[in-house]
Amino acid sequence: MNVEDKKMPVSLTLYQSDIPQNVGAAMRLCACLGIKLNLIEPFGFLWKEREFKRSAMDYIDLVDYERHMSWGKFRENHNGRIILMTTKGAVPYTDFEFQPGDTLMAGRESAGVPGDVHDAVDAGIYIPMHGQARSMNVINASSMIMGEALRQLDSTV
Repeated sequence: MNVEDKKMPVSLTLYQSDIPQNVGAAMRLCACLGIKLNLIEPFGFLWKEREFKRSAMDYIDLVDYERHMSWGKFRENHNGRIILMTTKGAVPYTDFEFQPGDTLMAGRESAGVPGDVHDAVDAGIYIPMHGQARSMNVINASSMIMGEALRQLDSTV
């Protein structure tokens, strides 16, 4: 089934991203999957659309994205569960049961999310790492976990 034929049951949220190239890659990922992208400010960079065009290419015009001026403003506008992708998560992403309306949230590349945000989310999930590895690029991790969420929810859409 073409993605345009159905509404995706989940979304992706980036919390105060530090790296414009990751925002561009997230735009491209979400455009390709038909998933809404939420961007929580402030960013660790100046918003320059040309920066995103390098990594998002022409997909920037295809993505449904919304900028939220703060964590508080995002919370006011989001109704579903917030699932934080974090190295401090309690459950491996493959053991987590995703629900329609969930948003997968990635923290800042440099620092994750502050304690109050970590405490406010509905769940924390992680990707088991091999050996001494600590974490993946947020877009690589988001892609893996989004794939699992969509796989689980395919029959509910």
